[in-house]
Order: sequence, then C-alpha cells, then structure tokens
Amino acid sequence: MTESRPGMVSAENYKDNKTEVFARFYEEYLPKVLRYISYRVGDMYLAEDLTSVVFEKALTRLDSYRSEGAFASWLFSIVRNTVTDHFRVKAKRQTIPIEEVSEVRSQDDPPEEEVIRQEDLQKLHEYLSQLSQREQEVISLKFGAELNNREIAKTLSLSETNVGVILYRTLCKLRQRFKDWQDE
Repeated sequence: MTESRPGMVSAENYKDNKTEVFARFYEEYLPKVLRYISYRVGDMYLAEDLTSVVFEKALTRLDSYRSEGAFASWLFSIVRNTVTDHFRVKAKRQTIPIEEVSEVRSQDDPPEEEVIRQEDLQKLHEYLSQLSQREQEVISLKFGAELNNREIAKTLSLSETNVGVILYRTLCKLRQRFKDWQDE
C-alpha cells in the first residue's frame, strides 16, 4: 500500500472506497471552504448554502478527480467557480458585513476598545473591497481558507513565487493604508 500525504489519495485507496475518501476530505476541507466562501460573499447563511453546493458538485464530479493531483486544488477550482457563478447570477458587488468578520468577541473589552475595534474592522472592510479581484482572491485563500502558497498557486494557476509576491505587496498596501489612516 502506498503512503499518502494530506491532500493526496493513493490510487488504491481511491478505487477501493471513494465514499470513505470523500468523507475524509469533506471533514478536512469543510471549514476551509466555508471560511473562504464567507470571506468572498460576506453572508454566513449564503456561505453555508454555497458550501453545500460545492460539496454536492464535488461528490457528483468525484470521478473526474485524478488521484495523482492535489485534492485541495481540484476542490478549490470548484469553490471558485461556484462563487464566480453566484456573483454572475446576482451581479452585485461583494461586501463583508463587519459582524461576520469579527467571529470572536471578548466580553471583557471595555466599550471604548470595542468601538475602536469596530472602527478598525470597518476600515479593513473598506480597504479589502478596494483591492483588485486577484488580490482579494489571494487574501481569501490565504486567510479564509488557510491554504499555503503552494495550494494557492495550484488553485489560481500561478507560480508559488507570484503568490508570495502578490500576498506580500497586498499586505504592505493594507498596512500602509492603515498607517495613513491612523496618521490623519
């Protein structure tokens, strides 16, 4: 039996029990897919609906998955196409509600700190919406789906170096915008 790495399925395992393999990938990738989609659509209920659509598509297209390739790249191709289709149908601008961005709230924060944090989140949302589509995509895959640069590169058909450069420049751009805003 061949040893498999995370994201890789041996041909033997795949042929023996597709359902079990898919269930394992579902458990592993569900949180990443849901976070990525929620970053992109800005509505947790819609993100949950689209996530179920993604996994339904993945299950019905499981025979097209080649076990030699990385499952994450294959799955995130489906994810990205599903989100793109959603925006095409809705033809609306994507936004991220501030309430959705702040998942964990401390009950111990004084009201002043909460106001400052909410203001920072609002600015972050504004600055993220001003990024190019590619920059938003890389940020969403990196921090929403928690993919590494290699997985992002495969998903977006870019080189790993290019992903690193885009990520670095985008983060620098965001830092500079925050610095400029705070200096005002």
